[in-house]
Amino acid sequence: MLIGEVARRSGVSARMLRHYESLGLVRPSGRSGSGYREYSGEDIRRIFHIESLRSLGLSLREIGRALDDPGFTPSALVGDLVRQSRERLSAETELLTRLRRIDAADPADWEDVLQVVALLQALGSKSAGTRQRAALASADQVQVPAEALVEAVLSETEPNVAGALRWALARSGGGVPALLAEGLGSPVAAVRERAVQSLAEMPGDEAGGYLREALAHPDAVVRGYAALALGAGGVADAVPTLVEMIVEGRNDTDAADALSVLASDTGAADRIAAGLVGRLAHHTTGAPARGRLTQALAGIPGTRATHALAELSHDADRAVALTATYLLRLRDAG
Repeated sequence: MLIGEVARRSGVSARMLRHYESLGLVRPSGRSGSGYREYSGEDIRRIFHIESLRSLGLSLREIGRALDDPGFTPSALVGDLVRQSRERLSAETELLTRLRRIDAADPADWEDVLQVVALLQALGSKSAGTRQRAALASADQVQVPAEALVEAVLSETEPNVAGALRWALARSGGGVPALLAEGLGSPVAAVRERAVQSLAEMPGDEAGGYLREALAHPDAVVRGYAALALGAGGVADAVPTLVEMIVEGRNDTDAADALSVLASDTGAADRIAAGLVGRLAHHTTGAPARGRLTQALAGIPGTRATHALAELSHDADRAVALTATYLLRLRDAG
């Protein structure tokens, strides 16, 4: 078969076939009477082998070794190709993400593009000060896409930088609460904590809705941050979680303060007092927890809390009785 026919059937150009021959990859089995190259069936199979290996990303030199060296083992080379492909994919993905974020910023001109690029690079800096300045600048200069700010805040370990990022997020456009809520599903506890902290500082009903959902989260830390934020905002759904925080001794002082905020009217105060008393009477509630629950009653106004303290002043647990007696005296003095 002559070179033109081989090119037509194989899809490899005659010029490339000549290049393969110059490298010694393909050697036509013979020549016609007119001196033209003639390829055998075995030659054509070798051409298809070359093209198959090229499709895997092998160089022509590596293909020559693979086809001609009987001792050549492909495992190491294939492993290298896998690693190189992953590196290329990672680099391309990173580039695509950067381009999408620049596009989302809707730059008006190249000056805006350069500012967005500079801020994105600064958010990824190893310097905490540089990251903090970028977070603060993102709210006053060209708007950095919310996705980039969310990614930054979920990975930030420096408290001051994280605070600046949360501030910037609170001033950014819509869609931020939904992005932060995705962080609540992270397998990394620290990421979940940063996500709920950021949601707690976001204004609006959307963030509040995600915080309400977080009250049922399996992570107690997430539930706690959500309850404190909702309690401070007057959301009664947070009461059961706040009571549990007092029982478990997790941010119990903050939880008691949030309950006192929620006890804004007589009905709410009596319901909260009843919840505290119910846990005090529960058989699984240990002595330290009963002491914390008694102290929490101090911040709850109304007759229900007062009657509970009066009963607790005669409690069999001397520490609880003394605490209740002291709190009753403070109420009487007030």
